Amino acid sequence: MYWCDKLLGGVSGPQIINDSKTPSGRVHVGSLRGVLIHDIVCKILRERGIPVTYKFGVDDYDPVDSIPFGMEDHFEPYRGFPMCNVPAPPGSDASDMAMHYIEEFFGLFGELGVEVERYHMRDVYRSGQFNEAIDTILRHPDVVREIYLKISKSVRPDTWYPFQAVCEQCGRVGTTEVLDYDGKEVTYTCRPDLVTWAKGCGYRGKVSPFDGRGKLPWKLEWVAKWHSFPVTIEGAGKDHSTKGGSRDVSSACLRRIFGGQPPLNIPYEFFLIGGAKMSTSGGKGPWARVMADFLPAEALRYLMLKSPANRPVNFSTGENDIVKLYNELDRCHGQVMSGKANEDTQRIWQLSALDDRGSYYDANFQLVSTIVQMPHLDLETEIEKQKGEPLTDLDKEHLARRANSAKYWVDHLADDADKTQLQTSLPASSAELTVLQRAFITRLRAVLDSAAWSSPSLQTLLFEVSRATPIRQGDAFQSLYRIFLDRTSGPRAGNLLAFLDRDFVLERCSEISVDTAAFWQASATDATTLSVWLTKQKTDISAATSTTQWDADSATGCLELTILDAKEKPHLHRFLLEASDEASCASAAESLLASLA
Repeated sequence: MYWCDKLLGGVSGPQIINDSKTPSGRVHVGSLRGVLIHDIVCKILRERGIPVTYKFGVDDYDPVDSIPFGMEDHFEPYRGFPMCNVPAPPGSDASDMAMHYIEEFFGLFGELGVEVERYHMRDVYRSGQFNEAIDTILRHPDVVREIYLKISKSVRPDTWYPFQAVCEQCGRVGTTEVLDYDGKEVTYTCRPDLVTWAKGCGYRGKVSPFDGRGKLPWKLEWVAKWHSFPVTIEGAGKDHSTKGGSRDVSSACLRRIFGGQPPLNIPYEFFLIGGAKMSTSGGKGPWARVMADFLPAEALRYLMLKSPANRPVNFSTGENDIVKLYNELDRCHGQVMSGKANEDTQRIWQLSALDDRGSYYDANFQLVSTIVQMPHLDLETEIEKQKGEPLTDLDKEHLARRANSAKYWVDHLADDADKTQLQTSLPASSAELTVLQRAFITRLRAVLDSAAWSSPSLQTLLFEVSRATPIRQGDAFQSLYRIFLDRTSGPRAGNLLAFLDRDFVLERCSEISVDTAAFWQASATDATTLSVWLTKQKTDISAATSTTQWDADSATGCLELTILDAKEKPHLHRFLLEASDEASCASAAESLLASLA
């Protein structure tokens, strides 16, 4: 059973889901995990006929406590100000800092099929919606201090109250400390030394805590949301959900002060990039907008939702992770459309895909990314060859989206080493080819003249030549990527050759030479090894042929023994022969064959 269906098994009655984001900078992709987890909760509950509202808040009354990466000059003077009171960066059309950063993030929601009711904390505070909760919390400061100490081991002095006024003199909220509440006004001071990231002005005064003249600390703001909206389901990242963490503190405050029950929690793990956490202020990790421009909606949703919430998602924009993601997505889609998917796979696809118009052809992403980097190729024509029949309109639509993804990756995310650039001359790195790789290329060159120039035929030929060399198939394919792309990996090798002009391929392969004696030495076996192999295979051998070769330059001879198994698959074994000339080489070969018989 899919983890989210199982989690929501006992939920009944109308539900209010809440999530929120502090717009402290451009939003990184990891923030989408909570958005999409809450989205599938909403969708699953609606499937069951349960009335549900998904609210998403902008915590824009939070103070500026860190500076968005690269924006120090503009934002430094506004440290400690509510974000909604800070001007947007130069050139922005937004009214303020918070709107500048959150609008880009909200722009992704519709693209990803997420529907929410937006709210802004500036409006919540200023409209008086939190007045009742603020008054109740300020009348129980002793309870809050006790809970902080008991649960999180955080000590607060007896004069501390859980509220921060907006300083009437300097406008900061992150530097104020409330020392008293008389039921109508709070007494506060704007301390220069309250926090390390901002400096208060030193002003002391009294002000009403209502109608936006201040805010609750975020753990108590959480409580006010749960009580006022009221929230029944809200997940949180694992850093908030640890024992003694902020979630425990807020839950205890809700119970003790308001007598309420905390929302159902869905603790979720981090979204990691190459094993590392992301940071808005540090500029670490790709932005959410970048990832949504890169990955089609179903791929990004699948990436976020395929694993249970309590498992981290580890991803990078390197070629290996990208290809793996698309291969997994295509496998999931294929199993669902063929009726072979299990219950979990069907559920993951249903919650990931936004297009329910039917099945379509999944063009291999690595192949698409290769083709879009070869201007002489027409993508639809080449993919149609792979499919073996004309592409439907839906096929073409999805292919176009995948092509856009591949182009975006090549233009913005791929390292130079991951790009597929056809080399106009033999790369200098071809000198690194092993003797077996060089032999494979020369033997391949010998049979390419008469080869059928299609991907399937060439792929079959490559396997045959690699077995006849013999060389590990991975090493054989790597040699082709090296001489044509100056890389050690690439698309399916048969596809690569089929995309290229035959004469170009022949000419490039002809530039590779091999030392015959060194090749024989590197690929030679011995009679004992063959004897062991024959003992294991003797019941499956259908035929055997042999050829003898003599290399006068090195005065070296060899015997090549090709054995066919029951499936007509050839197995080549090569033996070095001690001989002084071609005649003695032939004689040595006869003696060896006799001993093997």
